[in-house]
Amino acid sequence: MKNPIITLTTDFGLKDPYVAEMKAVILSICPNAQIIDITHQIEKFNVRMGAYTLACATPYFPKGTIHVAVVDPGVGTKRRPLLIETEKDFFIGPDNGVSALAAKAQRIRHVYEISNRNFMLPHVSNTFHGRDIFAPAAAHIANGVSPSELGPEVEDIVVPEFSKLVKKKNAVIGEVLHVDSFGNIITNFEEKELKLMGTSGTVNVKLKNRLLKLKLCKAYAETPPKQPLAIIGSHNFLEIAINQGNAAEKFKAKTGDKITLYR
Repeated sequence: MKNPIITLTTDFGLKDPYVAEMKAVILSICPNAQIIDITHQIEKFNVRMGAYTLACATPYFPKGTIHVAVVDPGVGTKRRPLLIETEKDFFIGPDNGVSALAAKAQRIRHVYEISNRNFMLPHVSNTFHGRDIFAPAAAHIANGVSPSELGPEVEDIVVPEFSKLVKKKNAVIGEVLHVDSFGNIITNFEEKELKLMGTSGTVNVKLKNRLLKLKLCKAYAETPPKQPLAIIGSHNFLEIAINQGNAAEKFKAKTGDKITLYR
């Protein structure tokens, strides 16, 4: 790759030297890498938030981009370090679901467990795999190393609960995937679920034991100010929103809350 792109998504923040250490390792191995920070402000240990953010951002990068995501409360345990090769990009990080949403959206081709010590730093800390395993792996892939050289191919990855839907006869049960800074309640329902349910014009949902019948809009301003609505947002997830208001506050909703979509 002439000028390979490597993105970083972590919960490290910017106060400590951790992000700089990862970048230093990458550039020491692949000096021509272009390193893009998606964010380092993921809430600490919040795999769900990391997965959502990665899934939103990664479709817009050029094909062949290498995405490193480190939100890793299980660092140092038996959880596997993985390299996921999709039809478009590469994803490197812990096998805890942080890359699952983004990788599945791009159709997974191969998954490799990173185990070859030749592509890690000489000393691997039990507490900083981002620097010692994931950053070197990304840099070596950027240098043209075949993914299969990093370790054996595996058949499965951890599929997080927040990406799963429970389908019943006349309903689908999902959950709140994210609440953005506007207070929009972003669910894990995609537009295809609405089509399968035959939803048209209005959306019927149950949230926090509250039944809501909401107009399905194409823009937030299609309802009067302070009125609730449903909308397929810019990342293809169903949102519960309030025009010029805060839906999460009104409905007392938070990430992880169950939400049911009815016919």
